[in-house]
Amino acid sequence: MRRISYGFTVSLDGFIAGRNDDIGWSAPDEELHEFYNEQARQSDLYLYGRRLYQLMQEFWPTADQDPDAPPHVVDYARLWQATPKVVFSSTLTEVAGNARLATGDAVAEVRRLKEEPGGDIQVGGAGLAASLMQHGLIDEYHYVVAPVVVGGGTPFFPALTDRIPLRLVQTRTFGSGVVYLRYATMNE
Repeated sequence: MRRISYGFTVSLDGFIAGRNDDIGWSAPDEELHEFYNEQARQSDLYLYGRRLYQLMQEFWPTADQDPDAPPHVVDYARLWQATPKVVFSSTLTEVAGNARLATGDAVAEVRRLKEEPGGDIQVGGAGLAASLMQHGLIDEYHYVVAPVVVGGGTPFFPALTDRIPLRLVQTRTFGSGVVYLRYATMNE
């Protein structure tokens, strides 16, 4: 069975975006970006909600063509372009690049994908992740804590009806003060 992970850069107070969708505080430096590149190499599939997919589409399809782009950005752009994506949306009518649109029941589709042969799956998008959490479909949480308090915005975790017991499996501290925490569910 494929392992599904959900991760983001998060403010110390638990937000993936500040008020008015501000994410400027979460931009990775080169060291963290290279770490993200390594994680991307380990993923066979990305699952996106509409908003995050559209945000990613604004930059990554052509980022590797910018002659001034640093090598770690070019590397990630090529990894992102090559990795298949499933975009969950009830409002989009089409998606571009190496993506397919899923308009039906996200939970049923992810259960099916999890049973297919293949490697790891990354979930992107707080709304999509929230629906998968409610059904126990996320196996790992990758929490990248930035040294900033934003005071409100989009939370990493939704309000949940039940606890999700986790165990810490990896930590790493970066020169910028960012701390990576990787947790697995207790059934993993």
